[in-house]
Amino acid sequence: MNNLQVIRVAVPGPFLNGLDYLKTEDGEKLVGKRLWVSLGRRKVVGIVLSENIKTEYEITKLKPILSIIDQAPLFDTKLMRLLYKVAEYYQAPIGEVFYTAMPKQLCEGKAFSSQKKYAKELPLNFSEAHLNLNKEQQEVLNACLASQNQFCVQLIEGVTGSGKTEIYLQLIEKALKAGKQALILVPEIGLTPQTIERFEARFGRSVIALHSKLNDSEKRQHWYLASTGEAKIVIGTRSAVFTPMPHLGIIVIDEEHDLSFKQQNGVKYSARDVAIMRSKMENIPVVLGSATPSLESLHNAHKSRYQHYYLPNRAGASVQPSFHLIDMRQQPMQAGLSRPLLDAIKQHLAKKSQVLLFLNRRGYAPVLMCHSCGWTAQCKNCDAYFTLHQKPLHLCCHHCGSSHKIVKACPQCKLSENLIHVGMGTEQLETALVKLFPEHKVLRLDKDSTRQKGSLDQILKSVHQREADIIVGTQMLAKGHHFEGVTMVGIIDMDNGLFSSDFRSIERAGQLLMQVAGRAGRVEDKGQVYIQTHQPEHPLLLTLLKDGYREFSQQLLVEREQAGWPPFSYLALLKAEALHSTEVFKFLNQIKNHMQDLELGNLHILGPAPALMQKKARYFRGQLLLQSHDRPSLHAALKILQSYLKELETHKIRFSIDIDPLEMG
Repeated sequence: MNNLQVIRVAVPGPFLNGLDYLKTEDGEKLVGKRLWVSLGRRKVVGIVLSENIKTEYEITKLKPILSIIDQAPLFDTKLMRLLYKVAEYYQAPIGEVFYTAMPKQLCEGKAFSSQKKYAKELPLNFSEAHLNLNKEQQEVLNACLASQNQFCVQLIEGVTGSGKTEIYLQLIEKALKAGKQALILVPEIGLTPQTIERFEARFGRSVIALHSKLNDSEKRQHWYLASTGEAKIVIGTRSAVFTPMPHLGIIVIDEEHDLSFKQQNGVKYSARDVAIMRSKMENIPVVLGSATPSLESLHNAHKSRYQHYYLPNRAGASVQPSFHLIDMRQQPMQAGLSRPLLDAIKQHLAKKSQVLLFLNRRGYAPVLMCHSCGWTAQCKNCDAYFTLHQKPLHLCCHHCGSSHKIVKACPQCKLSENLIHVGMGTEQLETALVKLFPEHKVLRLDKDSTRQKGSLDQILKSVHQREADIIVGTQMLAKGHHFEGVTMVGIIDMDNGLFSSDFRSIERAGQLLMQVAGRAGRVEDKGQVYIQTHQPEHPLLLTLLKDGYREFSQQLLVEREQAGWPPFSYLALLKAEALHSTEVFKFLNQIKNHMQDLELGNLHILGPAPALMQKKARYFRGQLLLQSHDRPSLHAALKILQSYLKELETHKIRFSIDIDPLEMG
């Protein structure tokens, strides 16, 4: 046995620290390389974490590795350290973290070195077509450049249209001219094509994308080009934060507040926070940009952990839009549209301007009901109503995805065919607008209308070319689009975001409103924003519209501090689900009782409680919230919890731990 070494390998599964295997000693260094290993009856890809280790198991019981896949390590020392840090912070199995970081084909054992045949010329050119910066932009740029060669977090808070992107471009140009690479994270796939076009116009073709709309081969190819340094700029969504980049010089996170940066399944990491971890390890700056920064980022800025810069005005000739509240109480409504809103639409269309209408609810109607007995079409798998869709005609659950044909008669009273739809979705709004404005073209932008490949690009092209007069959509409309022809924005229903059991709901509602409003009047003509609500006296809504997001966010921070919620405390959410609710709450109560018996002074345990949607996809869900006013105490408690979870009978329970949760249900 003297010719054998023990190595530790990250493999897929619930193994927090990896598994030990045997390697025949041949002098080859394996750390950072992929291997084929046996895991139970399966053959899986593993990544070597360390060599020559002392194992706690009998060496005769360890399995030998099967074969080595890579000639050179996929992960350098810095990236390995980052993935270790992510696994430790988010209480995630190390193998799952590595699998999250790699493209699918690399997880399947496909060769990496063979990507050389896909290598292409990626010339880096520097266009001289800089936009002229105003005084405020120039001051922010100069301040950011002063810290370009060291770790710092720079938060640029700028109203929509204030020219944050031009600042990013000039910061990146400086890094590229110093021989560095740049990583840009954006929240949504829909933003990526237009962002890439702008960067290619500025820097040539040395720009690659990483997002879920690429096929598996393209992802592996782009990963290779970034890892060799051939690609100088990587633009991607959440998982692009793990891309190997040997000469990384700057990271930019656009719309840093966006919920899309938080992974909600698997390894529940925040790409924004991981980017900050990475920039610290690389000793480089990270730039966070938003018109509506998260309260966590603003709190860090107030504590001088982040450099904070503010752009209060739009760049160029455009100015901020004006806001108009429409009190919907006792208003005659036509297809969910009040008379003042309809009049405003007509006025803007008469001026050959485009109108954008926002309704954050897709489908035709959220509820199908029997007008005779009150029966409603509910999903059997979830605590949710079916949503009625017209194109094609069907009922669909937006939570588990189950779909059914429309019933012709009420299944409860059997006698009535008087089925009515209740509420409104974007499909119904589109249909109504086509009838109300027959001489104008209406386009809908939501998840349903953009399912087919290329459909999003086609819709956006139609908007930019002024082929559409009225654009109806969900929050996809808020994601940084620059529609030059839009002078009016209408918020069809503001009230959904004002009342929720999630303490973050009002923050998100304010961010969404300001982001959508920012699509109006981005060129010369001043924009107008009309907001329909049954709560026109809501104090925070009035603060937002009168004094802007800065004052609104300050008031929210005061409320959060008084209530003891983040960013003034730290949370971990233990989620559990099973086919029977009694099993869920038995499991959660066991954990609560054990943790309380330990008398961890800085830890508060809230619950157990049902999830906001207790039943989803046939599983009953519950949760336990762990709260502490200092981060080390929370993580110490979580380590104790992980040890206890190994002792519990959990084969009937699916559970996960969400560190710094952004959704409470």
